[in-house]
Amino acid sequence: MLPKIAPMELRLVRDAFDDPAYIFELKHDGFRGLAYIENEECRLVSRRYRGLRFPSLAAELAKLPAESTILDGEIVCLNEHGVSQFNQLLGGKAEPVFYAFDLLWLDGSDFRDVPLIERKSRLAQLVKTAGCPRLLDAQHIEANGKQRFCDVCSRHLEGIVAKRSRSSYRASRSAWLKIKNPSYSQAEGRHELLTKRS
Repeated sequence: MLPKIAPMELRLVRDAFDDPAYIFELKHDGFRGLAYIENEECRLVSRRYRGLRFPSLAAELAKLPAESTILDGEIVCLNEHGVSQFNQLLGGKAEPVFYAFDLLWLDGSDFRDVPLIERKSRLAQLVKTAGCPRLLDAQHIEANGKQRFCDVCSRHLEGIVAKRSRSSYRASRSAWLKIKNPSYSQAEGRHELLTKRS
C-alpha cells in the first residue's frame, strides 16, 4: 500500500534571483495534486489530501507503465499556445493534463531522500516511456532565475518556482519558493470566483 505523503509547501518571495544551487520551473496555474497510482488505478488528491475529481485524467494516468508510483504536479488546462487556463479548468470546459514536477515513489522505492535533480531525471524517463499525452514533464532551467522570471512575465504567465536542486522532499523544511508575476491578469477576481464555487 502506498504511503500518505505530505506535499512540499511553497513560500512566497517577492523577487526573482540567480543561484547555481537552484533550479527554476514555470509556475502552472491550476490545482496542485498528488497522483497515487497502484494496481492500475489512480487517485488524485489535493495538498490537503482531499479527492480531486478528474476521472478521465485519472483513467489515463492509471495506465502508466509502473506497478506503483506517486507523482507531485499541477492539474491544468492548456490553450493552443500551451498556456494554463484556470477558468477552463474550474468550469470543466476542457480536458486537463497533469504537469508532473516530482517523482516521490516508484515500484516500491521511496525517492523522497534522493536529491531533487536526480528525482527529476527519473521522472523525465518515466514520462518519456509512458507515452501518455496527458502526462507532461515540468521543464526547468538551472541557476538563471531572473531571466526565467522575465521570460514568464513577458508571456503573461503566473510566475516561477525556485527549488534547491540537491534538496530532499520533506514538507517540514520547504526548499521551494514561488515568485509571482504581479501583472498576471488571470488572477483578477480569482478569490470571488473560488468563493462562489465553495
